[in-house]
Amino acid sequence: MLGVVDITGTATAVAPHTLSLVEATVAAAQAQLRVERLQLAAELARKPVRRRSPAAAARQGQGASEGSLYRNSLQLLGRDQALLSLGGRTVSLSARHSEILALLGAHPEGLSAEELSSLLYPGEGSTITLRAEMVRLRKVIQQLSPDAVPGSRPYRLPLDLVPDTSQVLSCLQRGAHRIALEIYRGEMLPRSEAPGIVELRNRVSSLLREAVLTDGSAESLLKYATLPEARDDVGIRRAALRLLPPRSPKRAAVVADLERLEAELRA
Repeated sequence: MLGVVDITGTATAVAPHTLSLVEATVAAAQAQLRVERLQLAAELARKPVRRRSPAAAARQGQGASEGSLYRNSLQLLGRDQALLSLGGRTVSLSARHSEILALLGAHPEGLSAEELSSLLYPGEGSTITLRAEMVRLRKVIQQLSPDAVPGSRPYRLPLDLVPDTSQVLSCLQRGAHRIALEIYRGEMLPRSEAPGIVELRNRVSSLLREAVLTDGSAESLLKYATLPEARDDVGIRRAALRLLPPRSPKRAAVVADLERLEAELRA
């Protein structure tokens, strides 16, 4: 347990929306912890891995429970090659291995070789090619954490791996679009043509855009507009313009963007 949400009060504190308020508060706290975990994983990826002596490992054993919050994650958003973090160690995966882990992370119940192959390869996939890729992927994961090596029949992850895409979807389901926008770094594996990845990428992107358009503030809309996929999004900019105060200095940049887009459409 990391904390408690306390709503102790008089009878006036009781209202039909109280439970929803508590659930939203808990979701926001959990999402913030996940954001911090992903940020830490990114920092670890930029640092060289240094081997610790047994004595050093023993000295840090007391903090193992706190470190476990950040142990297993998969960063897919805004990058062509995923960052896999297991047990405090992070590695950059190949494009194909990124796709495989993304699909397994989205299907915790597991996938047969035929199912995974159909999600991974455009057209008619080859299970023989898939099995060869799985052998190579298992070797990579084995070096990080033997307990995390995917199983087979069906292919399944033996532990909870938290993709940043799942965090975004979880926040959107709870109505926390601002937190989802903080986690979102861009489209998931944008160069991937794997059918399962394309479907998941479009789902995450479209749900986030819809949430920002429906419930977002002007600030959220402007933040979304900075994403590469929103560079030519007229709807987002028009929505932001409607919400910005008449004298806001930010209106000029939005108007300039709209004029640019309209000129490009006329060309």
